[in-house]
This record gives sequence, C-alpha cells and structure tokens, in this order.
Amino acid sequence: MADAASRLTTLAEDLLGVELPVRIRAWDGSEAGPPGAPVLVVRHRRALRRLVWRPGELGLVRAWVAGELDVEGDLYDALDRLAGLVWERGAGSPGAVRAARAVRAAQALRAVRDPRLHAAARSLLRLAGPWPPPPPPVEEVRRRTGPLHTRRRDRAAISHHYDVGNDFYGLILGPSMVYSCAYWDEEDGTLEEAQSAKLDLICAKLALAEGDRLLDVGCGWGSMAVHAARDYGARVVGVTLSTEQAAYARKRVAGEGLTDLVEIRVQDYRDVRDGPYDAISSIGMAEHVGRVRFQEYADHLYALLGPGGRLLNHQISRRPEKNEAAYHVDEFIDRYVFPDGELAPVGRTTAALEDAGFEVRDVEAIREHYALTLRRWVANLEAGRSEAERLTSPGRVRVWHLYMAACAVAFERNRIGVNQVLAVRTPGDGASGMPLRPRTWNERRER
Repeated sequence: MADAASRLTTLAEDLLGVELPVRIRAWDGSEAGPPGAPVLVVRHRRALRRLVWRPGELGLVRAWVAGELDVEGDLYDALDRLAGLVWERGAGSPGAVRAARAVRAAQALRAVRDPRLHAAARSLLRLAGPWPPPPPPVEEVRRRTGPLHTRRRDRAAISHHYDVGNDFYGLILGPSMVYSCAYWDEEDGTLEEAQSAKLDLICAKLALAEGDRLLDVGCGWGSMAVHAARDYGARVVGVTLSTEQAAYARKRVAGEGLTDLVEIRVQDYRDVRDGPYDAISSIGMAEHVGRVRFQEYADHLYALLGPGGRLLNHQISRRPEKNEAAYHVDEFIDRYVFPDGELAPVGRTTAALEDAGFEVRDVEAIREHYALTLRRWVANLEAGRSEAERLTSPGRVRVWHLYMAACAVAFERNRIGVNQVLAVRTPGDGASGMPLRPRTWNERRER
C-alpha cells in the first residue's frame, strides 16, 4: 500500500487514457499529480470499492456523500477539471465508458483486448480491497417502480427534495426564500435585491394589474404570491405539493396581511380547475413535470387561462443531443437531489407550448444569472455549514454542496441553461395585448 496516490494516479490515467487534471491525496498521506492543482482527497479505500462497483458518476457521488472523497482547494475549479473525465453531453465520456467496461470485465474475470487496460483494471480491484461494496449513503433515494409522474410518485419526489426543513432552506436561500434563478443588475449586488428584481421582471412580463387573477404553479415558500399581491394588487392562488412549503407560505401571507388576496393550496397543478386566470407563473417547477407529461402540462395551463391570458414559464434547460433517444438523466441529480426530474432543450419547451395553442412571444436566456445565484447559495451554505448539518445531516449538506457547486459550473460552461418563456393565449381576433416594442420590462421595473 506504499505510495497509494502514485499507484492510484497511474491506474486512473491508464484506464481513462488521459492525464489526471487534479492531484490525488490517498488515505496513506501520499500525494501525486500536477503541482498547484486542486487536490482530490481519497480518505478511505471504500471510495475505490464504490467506484469499481459503480464506475463513473454514481460511484464518485456515493463516495463524496459518505465523506470518503473530498476536495482541497477551489471546488469549482476541481469540478470543472473533472467534469470532462466522467461526463460528456448527457452521457459518460469515452474515457469513463472505456474504464467502466474494463473494470466490469475484470470483476467478471473476463479479459480485455488491451493488455494494459486489463492490467490496470485488475490492479484497481486489488487496490480497492475486499468485497462486498459498501451500501449507498442513506440520503440516496431508493429505486422507484411504476409509471413516471403519477400524482403519488410526484408527491413523494417533491417531499424528498423540499420537505427537509424550512430553516435549512432559509439558511441557503436567505430572507427572500426564493429557490430559482435571481436576476442581477450587477454581480456585486445582494441576493435579496436580485431575487426581488426577478419577481418584478416576471410581474412586468405578465403585465399584472390590480385585481388580476394569478395562478402560481409550484409556489414554493410563497415569495411570488406575496410579491404579486402586495406590490401589484393581484389575487393569487399558489399551489405546491410540499406541506412544509405551504405551511411557511401561509404564515408568510398572514404576516403580510394578504390573506384576502392570496390562497395557498397543497394541490397538484393537474387538479386546479377553477379558471379562468388572467396570468400563470411557473417558476422552476416545469423541471419536475417530465417529458411524458409536458404536453399535458402545457395543455392544462392553456385551458386555465382566459383569452389574452399570459404564461411565464421559467425553466432550466439542457443542450439538445444529436440522438435524443439516447439521452440519460443525470444519476446524481436523480438519486440524490430531484428524483424523476428531467431537463429539456428550450426548443422542445416552446414547441409543446405552441402545440397547446399558445403564441410564444418572448424567450430570454439568463443562464449566467443562475451561476451567480448558485455561487451565493453555496457561500451561504459554507458560512452556515455547522448549523446546516445540525438541521439535516452531514450527508445531506454534502449533497447540496456538490449539487449547487456543480450546477454553477454547468451554467458557466453552457452545459445547461435557464430561460423565461412568455406565451399568450391569443384570442381569435389576434389581439395578443402585447406592446409593439415588448422588451420594456426593465423600464416598467424602474418606475
């Protein structure tokens, strides 16, 4: 076991076919790799056992959540360097796929054509130590069965992510309690200012006026509902599947003296039947809908709007694949963060809205804004780490730390994006109600 870091670095490079872009510090205290690079700390051989049984992203994540892997140095830099080794356009990178096949073949005592690859895989198995593989960390979602996106399954998925304590979310999100991309005027502005600006932007795009009926789909902790009612005089119905969110939002509404204008429901959006509404906001909710239900989602929201009604769909997107049928959901996100969540290219989103009957009037890409938002959330979590662990668990905090930092890098590198799509249920006479120069949102915000 002497100099485990050098052995591990050599084996990894042989299996992946590229030089490692990070340093390795092994459980024996040894180090190897490029000087000055972030350090990937392998605290225990169990991390290797996880990797040889689940090569690729899931094995790495399990080791991270269990505290067997860590990063010393700039986490964002480390994630950026490592991303290309294990991930490429929605699937495993060629090197990671080749390494995984070699390890699985060695486990099954089958030879690999490349003798060097075979020898590296066998050596990694010996270095990893005795079987069996460790069980997954308790934060991992158990394997789900049955059809995707039934009401019961969606409720369980939402509960896993959102019902982990309002105090925990408050620590990360800050006083605004807005869990979606903020809208920044300046990079050094405050998170609360940027979230308020985002809510103002949405209200302006929806052209909200006093007395308008607004449906806020996936209302979270009530931030949009309160903002629209308090600052614009809208009558708001907010729906969420999270009981903890609803309890917080109702208390917040009462504290603002807005109970006559805002109703918060624990309700599936598919069960909302009390249209017509003048406007609908869907902010960071459509990612939970899934491709098998997205057309149903678009159709239902269209039916809930009156003629001339507007929809603002704020949604994370992914880059399109040449072979969409081969696209796979990110295992880390699916197992630990958003069970059953799916991202779609923005073109598919607008096509579904148009198929429902909407006229798409504006699409604004704001992915750089989400990178800034996530970095603020990460800073909040790092500053309050001890309290966050007390409120949840060390494993849950490690999940969130990795998820938010990795997403920040993904937005910065244009691996994923976020878009606000404004769509109108244009009446038969073609009068959309849109101004001739529609991009006056910021002018209206400043008045």
